[in-house]
Amino acid sequence: MKIYGDGNSGNCLKVKWVCDDLALPYTWIEVDTLNRETRTVEFLALNSAGQVPTVQFDDGRTLAQSNAIIRYLARGSDLIPADDFAAAKMDEWLFWEQYSHEPYLAVCRFQMRYLGKPASDLDPDKVRRGYAALARMEQELAVTPFLVDGGFSLADVALLAYTRLAHEGGFELDAYPAIRRWIAACEQRLRLPPAP
Repeated sequence: MKIYGDGNSGNCLKVKWVCDDLALPYTWIEVDTLNRETRTVEFLALNSAGQVPTVQFDDGRTLAQSNAIIRYLARGSDLIPADDFAAAKMDEWLFWEQYSHEPYLAVCRFQMRYLGKPASDLDPDKVRRGYAALARMEQELAVTPFLVDGGFSLADVALLAYTRLAHEGGFELDAYPAIRRWIAACEQRLRLPPAP
């Protein structure tokens, strides 16, 4: 299996973390998105949307979209709850992450870290919505150790990717003790060093 990914992307790191956690063999192929390497003829032949991560399996088939990839890779593992309703709640968080979390935390991080914007130049609506996402997570994690009843799941992997780097997008986590506890627990579970 080949993972085409940008090591600076939380969406790509999700796939790497799941593979590492499940001891799935893979070859990581670094793709520099800032230098438009996802727009080459060769890459577009793998993924016509021109996005990373993209996984190419040994039989030549490809799969894109980080949460679809991790959902496929983790089938049959303890990263997906055995209970059908708990698995559906995990999926609920996966969809929410891409629609109501990543567009704010990840975009602000990209603008500050890679485009050099100061926090004062960020879109106030993106900042507001980012903090709203963090507040929702804090509310849930104040009563449960992980996002889904039953333990650590793909929901935690997906939301960890950009939440642990929220400070790089100007989001301060001092007022979110449950999120900070959860980040540490997820990092320990995935054997990751603490976020820089």
